[in-house]
Order: sequence, then structure tokens, then C-alpha cells
Amino acid sequence: MYMGVEIGAAASAKRLRFARKPRVEVDAHAESDIDPELARAMERIEGKAGSYTERENLPDEVEPGVTYRDVRVRWRAAARLEHDEARREPDFGE
Repeated sequence: MYMGVEIGAAASAKRLRFARKPRVEVDAHAESDIDPELARAMERIEGKAGSYTERENLPDEVEPGVTYRDVRVRWRAAARLEHDEARREPDFGE
């Protein structure tokens, strides 16, 4: 069983110029904040997260003062909480 969320964004520009080199930081993480009793009942909850960027006509490291043309950027981040039911003890109706 899992629960997840995904968000994304897209941008485009005919011309793009940076006055200075941008500082970019992406921090994607997954965590669960659940009732301690429920957490004990579930043997294992694991979080996974990540992000992905796709660029057209824009290098990974841009240079100040350079004009980039016909730029397209797509960004996506996703987080997922998984419960490993295969490792859960059988429920005998206790």
C-alpha cells in the first residue's frame, strides 16, 4: 500500500538572460507524521522522494550575461510513503 503526491511546473521563454549565476537548491523528502499507536500497528513505513528537471536550450549551469533562446524547462517532484505489507505479521483477529 502506498500514498503519494506529485507536483510539476513548466516554463518557456523566447529569450532568457541571467545577471548573475543563480543559486538553486532542491530538497525533496517524504516523511510520515502519524499517531504513535498507529505507527506501532504498522510494521514498516518508508518514505521515498525525488525531483526531475528537463531543460531545452538551457545548460545545467548557466552563465551570466549570455542570452539563451527558445528555452523550455519542466520540473517535477514526487514523494511517496510505502507500507511493506509483505513484512507485516498476520492478523489472527486479536
